[in-house]
Amino acid sequence: MGKKVVAVVYVVVMVAVIVGLDVTFLRHHLPERLIVNIGIVVVFAAFYLRFIGRPWRPLRRRDSTPSNRYPS
Repeated sequence: MGKKVVAVVYVVVMVAVIVGLDVTFLRHHLPERLIVNIGIVVVFAAFYLRFIGRPWRPLRRRDSTPSNRYPS
């Protein structure tokens, strides 16, 4: 899949999570609803930037063996 398709699917999933939580738990609590929605967007954005948004940046290896594949 292309990067744009992944981003669109990711946004659709985020909207579904937000709407689902709003309707299920926070229907009559406006301030809490706003805070939770902002938190969900921040978590989704952080996850996107860490794992999906920059696929060209490899994750650092945690073992102690040196490797030419992941220069320090």
